[in-house]
Amino acid sequence: MNEILSRYCPRIEFDSYEDFYANYRCDVPGNFNFAYDVVDEWARIEPEKLALLWTNDAGDMKSFSFAGMKRLSGKAANALLALGIKKGDVVMLILKQRPEVWVLMCALMKIGAVCIPASYQLTAKDIEYRCNIAEVKLLVTVDDADILANIRAARPRIAGLERIAVVSGGQGGGAPIPGDCIDMRAAIEGASENFSRPRGDGDTKTTDPMLVYFSSGTTGMPKMVAHNHSLPLGHIVTAKYWQCVEDGMVHMTQTDSGWAKFAWGKIYGQWICGAAIGAYDTEKFSPQGMLSAIQRLRPATFCAPATIFRYLIKEDLSGYDFSFIRHTSVAGEPLSPEVFHQIKEKTGLEIREGFGQSETSVMAAAFKWLPVRPGSMGKPAPLFGLNLLDEDGNPCDDGIEGNMSITNAGPSMYAESPAGPAKNIPGLFRGYWKDEEITGNCWRENVYQTGDMAWHDDEGYYWFVGRNDDVIKCSGYRIGPFEVESALMEHPSVLECAVTAAPDSMRGQVVKASIVLAKGFGPSEELKRELQNHVKRVTAPYKYPRIVEFVGELPKTISGKIQRNVIRNRDSGGKRD
Repeated sequence: MNEILSRYCPRIEFDSYEDFYANYRCDVPGNFNFAYDVVDEWARIEPEKLALLWTNDAGDMKSFSFAGMKRLSGKAANALLALGIKKGDVVMLILKQRPEVWVLMCALMKIGAVCIPASYQLTAKDIEYRCNIAEVKLLVTVDDADILANIRAARPRIAGLERIAVVSGGQGGGAPIPGDCIDMRAAIEGASENFSRPRGDGDTKTTDPMLVYFSSGTTGMPKMVAHNHSLPLGHIVTAKYWQCVEDGMVHMTQTDSGWAKFAWGKIYGQWICGAAIGAYDTEKFSPQGMLSAIQRLRPATFCAPATIFRYLIKEDLSGYDFSFIRHTSVAGEPLSPEVFHQIKEKTGLEIREGFGQSETSVMAAAFKWLPVRPGSMGKPAPLFGLNLLDEDGNPCDDGIEGNMSITNAGPSMYAESPAGPAKNIPGLFRGYWKDEEITGNCWRENVYQTGDMAWHDDEGYYWFVGRNDDVIKCSGYRIGPFEVESALMEHPSVLECAVTAAPDSMRGQVVKASIVLAKGFGPSEELKRELQNHVKRVTAPYKYPRIVEFVGELPKTISGKIQRNVIRNRDSGGKRD
């Protein structure tokens, strides 16, 4: 039995989804700290246990044990203290997938500082906004010339940023470390590895702030999603029962360290379950680079966003070995049935979808006991009392669209009070940091409304419709963009697509499809008609796109999510939704 996992989950194995949903429980201590209670504990119990297996575009490979992680995070904690970082301070990390991501995240937890992971795609304006609103004291970045230039441009307009540290050793040599910046690798190496858990007020409480993600919302300025130290325990469900990671085996989730998917798939639940993290530190995504990295890392379990799978099905996969992958999952955006079927046909892998947000751990998934229904996100996770609510806050019947909402704790999380407060659930955010108004807009009478629309069938499977703002209202019909996009993805000419509402004087709104074509296809009026007729055949005729526009690329957030609102705003002459 996994000694770490069993400390927090009284029961680990279940006979069915129904057994899992009714009886899963996670016990949350009052002073849980992932770095001490998981990473350092693995180092004590099994010091040579593999924690991280790392590769990059050049094919370099490195491995780190839990004993190594404990030693390096102790050094990093001392280095951070020497730089003036203390409990409660805010530190931003722009580190791609350098090994220092894991080292510094653990070190910040040990100190009790707040970590803000950030994407390397941030512009100078993005960096300025995030650092000022979050009151960032230290920024640690990779030695990338473009990132350093953006930081340098933003720095004069950032009030509280005291220091910038750079992790050297990037691919191709990296950019020189500016003279006014700290060499973070040298600082870590030169520090003592002896770092003991503080006592009394210096120790962390589970309710202390630990992690802040800037949301990649498709409208408005990014919000600060605040998590406390209970978040890692919430991701046990994510890792163990949806991604199906295995003790002693490599798990690979492909994501930049600046995205919340990193918390989902590259550190917390996986290490609690004893799995090793497979990390591919890439400078720029390419299907060939991704496939080569998979062959080197040989993960037993694999997870990626839908975009990666959409690109992979357009490649010749016949020369690659996937036999070592035992379980495959997808999250971030819905996976169309066509992509599911093509991946299964070409690789034998059956992709299990999961749903959640930066604000949560996995909320619903095709858990391992459930038959996969392509296009469905599966059934609710046991941590959350998940319901679909109509505009009046009433539960929706089967087949009726509603706002996905967390109304209370799951059925077994609070033995004395099954309808326990939603805000007490591990894995659920504690609000939007420093913004009570926005927090209040989505937390109403202790119910968290996600803004994502879905419906459930008579067997309890949930089906995604779209963000509330993305639903199209045409001639009295409500049309979800995902179902039209799924139909378009079945056509061989379509690499990516976004379906949105376009203004129409007669119908109010009509369906518009913005399409990125696959290799070998060119735009034409004939292809437009072919795609329109294809949608009419595959789904209800009234859902077909009356407007088809071929584009070179789709607008996306820095986390890779399609920004349908940008297309809508452009089509309405710049008027905001």
